[in-house]
Amino acid sequence: MSSQDSQDIATATTAIESAPDAKTRRYDRQLRLWAATGQSALESSRVLVLSASATSTSILKNLVLPGIGHFTIFDHAKVSHSDAGNNFFLEGFNSIGKYRAEEAVRLLSELNDGVEGRADTRTLEDILESQPEWITSFTIVIAHNLDHSLLNKLSALLWKDATYPPLMVVRSAGFLADFYIQFHEHTIIESHSETSPSLRIDKPFPALREHALSLDFDKMDQTEHGHIPYVVILVRALEDWKKSHGDSVPKSYEERQQFKKGVLALKVKGDEENFDEAEAQAYRCWTETKVPSETVALFSDPAISTESLNDKHSPFFHLLAALKEYTEKSDTHTLPLTSTLPDMKSDTHNYIHLQRLYKSRAEEEKQAFKSYLRVPVDDGMVDSFVKNAHALVVLRGKPWGTFDEDKAALVESLSTMPKETCIHLALSALSLLQASDTSVSPSPESIRAKMQSIIGQSTELPDEAEDAIGEIARAPFSELPNTAAFLGGMVAQEVIKMITKQYVPVRGYCVIDLIETWTGTIGA
Repeated sequence: MSSQDSQDIATATTAIESAPDAKTRRYDRQLRLWAATGQSALESSRVLVLSASATSTSILKNLVLPGIGHFTIFDHAKVSHSDAGNNFFLEGFNSIGKYRAEEAVRLLSELNDGVEGRADTRTLEDILESQPEWITSFTIVIAHNLDHSLLNKLSALLWKDATYPPLMVVRSAGFLADFYIQFHEHTIIESHSETSPSLRIDKPFPALREHALSLDFDKMDQTEHGHIPYVVILVRALEDWKKSHGDSVPKSYEERQQFKKGVLALKVKGDEENFDEAEAQAYRCWTETKVPSETVALFSDPAISTESLNDKHSPFFHLLAALKEYTEKSDTHTLPLTSTLPDMKSDTHNYIHLQRLYKSRAEEEKQAFKSYLRVPVDDGMVDSFVKNAHALVVLRGKPWGTFDEDKAALVESLSTMPKETCIHLALSALSLLQASDTSVSPSPESIRAKMQSIIGQSTELPDEAEDAIGEIARAPFSELPNTAAFLGGMVAQEVIKMITKQYVPVRGYCVIDLIETWTGTIGA
């Protein structure tokens, strides 16, 4: 091993970095979840929240703490006695009679001095009429228990243009709730899939194959033999197998068992865990490395067709078009190699040598991939795209309320997920009843009748509807602190996914029942 190798290994394993700055220390845990790119997206985001209810402030609490850039609470109401009793971000009796938005902003801002908060006490009706473009300037809009007619106007406004922000609609009553994200299109590079990228053991690149074939297992001492990475063991074992089996990989169950026994037979000691690892990972030898079916489906996306792809499209689709062309024209017809290696039984020297082989080849393939790009794309985005090419996601949404207008979809949902659908219908019925008369508390009969009108008179409500109707009738206007806290965590999590474009957000309506303690999704 050269002195340069020794230095690199020592540097890689013992180098002491300077102490992290205050921001890194503050956000250390979340940086492990969404890294610097996600944090940067959060810090540049602007969130508009309509109402300073207990649920709204709980959502904001979980966005202010991780460090969004700015939030505005839009609410012209003043603090009532019930607000003071259920909202942790009001100062009890001292806040009564003051504007809810101003009081909530003041207390929420104390959670993180790096976040800018603002209160706006105008009415939403005025803004929708006179200054709708102001609403579209935010990164995302969150509306909790918004008046039905206002919600429809807001939804229609934000659906007019694909560049307008997503709308998070949250509804709750007592122990029941649901929420929905309205968006046109949402592309995700870092979906954090549990599926690992291929190590390409069945199609080893030349340098990896040469390295595996150059090792003489029989002449190694026991220590070195016990630290050969399983990737190298499998590449070597597969090459040896092909020589005696007509260049074919193990196909039948018997052949695969024979191959595994051959791997274990290479042991010189019974406790060599690297060979046990190789035997456990042997399936990689006969599992063909190819483009995942989900990615192949994306190659048919109309957005990357020659006729439609232009400079107005996001870089994601230009990258996707380049990826399609790359996989069609590369020798292996696979995705570009990633340099990321999983943990494995090895020593520092062998592992870093293997990592260098992968890194060198990955860089070559990345450069080849970039040659297919027709527009300039930031190098950091290209790196991230190539690294996560095996788990790309493109979502396309629907306007708020589409599900309730589709009686066939509602009937089907009632038959497959009756509890979830009944809670959703009950909340929709409550919203419609409140829109028609806010002075009267809805009765079970009026809620049932409104639910029936939504699904159509020809469809009978299932028995599960009675539980949902009973809870909505019991507490139609009640905001419970525990429901608000639970919703605050769930909704904020989905908002962060939308802002950072990392992880896959909930599709359809997420329904929550805190009486029986479960969640479910419908209308995806």
